[in-house]
Amino acid sequence: QVQLVESGGGLVQAGGSLRLSCAASGRTASTSAMGWFRRAPGKAREFVATITWRGDITSYTDSVKGRFIISKDNDKSTVYLQMNSLKPGDTAVYYCARRTTPSATFNSWGQGTPVTVSS
Repeated sequence: QVQLVESGGGLVQAGGSLRLSCAASGRTASTSAMGWFRRAPGKAREFVATITWRGDITSYTDSVKGRFIISKDNDKSTVYLQMNSLKPGDTAVYYCARRTTPSATFNSWGQGTPVTVSS
């Protein structure tokens, strides 16, 4: 079992920045990659970014490229999502997730942290 705990969400004005954290504990050794997803009000959950457990490969959805940065602190087993130039369209609950192989689905999830971007 792996436990994921997100933090860092809040209210920010458009153009501002926030950094989300996801602390992983438990059987993290079997982790292949970590990801951030978000669910906006009335919309389906969508992929935001992912990073391998080694921290060497990242990918992003097009709408956040150049604005968001995913990173990992290997010593702390913590994954971060630095969000810059935030837009009202980024308003959502952000979730951290984990998968155990490159082809597996993300099957461990945190409780989510809300982000609200005001115009």
